[in-house]
Amino acid sequence: MEYRRLGRTGEKVSTIGMGTWEIGNVREGRGREEQILALRRGVELGINLIDTAEMYGDGKAEQLVSEAFRDQRESVFIASKVSPGHLHHDDVLAACERSLQRLGTRYIDLYQVHWPNPRIPIRETMGAMEKLVNDSKVRYVGVSNFSVEETRAAQNSLSRSELVSNQVEYSLTNRSIESDLLPFCRKEGLTVIAYSPLARGHIPSSGLPRSILEKHHMSPAQLMLNWVTRHDNVVAIPKAAKPSHAEENANSISSRLSEDDYSQISRAF
Repeated sequence: MEYRRLGRTGEKVSTIGMGTWEIGNVREGRGREEQILALRRGVELGINLIDTAEMYGDGKAEQLVSEAFRDQRESVFIASKVSPGHLHHDDVLAACERSLQRLGTRYIDLYQVHWPNPRIPIRETMGAMEKLVNDSKVRYVGVSNFSVEETRAAQNSLSRSELVSNQVEYSLTNRSIESDLLPFCRKEGLTVIAYSPLARGHIPSSGLPRSILEKHHMSPAQLMLNWVTRHDNVVAIPKAAKPSHAEENANSISSRLSEDDYSQISRAF
């Protein structure tokens, strides 16, 4: 597995992480067991970045993460997110406490503002995030779905901590961040956490260059993950609901494509 620095910190997270959107809704039985096995298999293969949110399954995804890693807390880097309706100062603190309880942990490695809320001053929200850092309940602060202007405002609202990441949608079929947000994050030393890197399951296999797939012995999903993480400040968090998915995702960057390959894929989309 390949690891990359989180923001300007010395923290290293796996280039391929695991997202948990729509995971945890299965209460019991084989489906839930398979989801837990998928998370554990990913960690066995070197993945340490596990991303979740209070919004996912109304907290059930966080509970699943807790169940999967109850005895392995130090081997995973847990990222969670506070919902946009909970961004007032005291609401942020309360939401974090609930997430800590569901996750069964004393701290969250990366706590992110899930979506901006223009009705609540970002300075108020970031003040609460800094308190959580000061109280050792959160290690790093990030945002999600923030524009360049919103990211800059969040940065400027932090006085003692620093912003380390922005989680946004990024894939071969959604490249909107390339015009402004991606270069801004590179310049500012922010990690881009790419969600839905497999285009929400709509993998455009017919458009991927067959010659590159065959040359590198990659599946279409692996090629997409390899491409989306070609920049050294980008990590991806595909969902893996089955152990086989975790294996496929983890092995997607076992080798790197050439610059010509990346360019050919980019031109195809």
